[in-house]
Amino acid sequence: MALKEIVKIPDPVLRQICQPIDGITSDLSKLMDDMLETMYDAPGIGLAAPQIALPIRLIVMDAAKPDEGDKPNPIIMVNPEIVEKSDEMSAYEEGCLSIPEYFAEVERPAWVTVNYRDRKGDQQQLKCEGLLGTVVQHEIDHLNGVLFIDYLSKLRRDRVIKKFTKAQKQQTL
Repeated sequence: MALKEIVKIPDPVLRQICQPIDGITSDLSKLMDDMLETMYDAPGIGLAAPQIALPIRLIVMDAAKPDEGDKPNPIIMVNPEIVEKSDEMSAYEEGCLSIPEYFAEVERPAWVTVNYRDRKGDQQQLKCEGLLGTVVQHEIDHLNGVLFIDYLSKLRRDRVIKKFTKAQKQQTL
């Protein structure tokens, strides 16, 4: 397994709409393992392929809480699609590995039902609520070129983008 570099805003790959995956190959299986390793190392609870500069519809997540005694529970979703969502909303403080050290409260549907293919290519459906519901919506947003800061006011979003754009320019000097 290998750690992958996580891209940061304003990298344009984070704004691309990702392409569906045709089938599960040995290379894709290796990528799934690499993404999980990268996510755990970051540390994070979700990672989408565009965050490692691959515009494909693949996400990995683990919303287990080890500090509360939970065992790791990795979930891999190929071509995930939200097919149902609640009218009830819930708010969580979100962060993103592509927007390090920035957090904001985001309101999303309290639960969603997701159709996807698992790492073997089998069709699955999962109802996700609570933290997992938030994580899966956040990661699927990545596949559609949407970032959690897009749910904030234009002023707050622009400030975040400006900060990271300035930092990127300073790194390239």
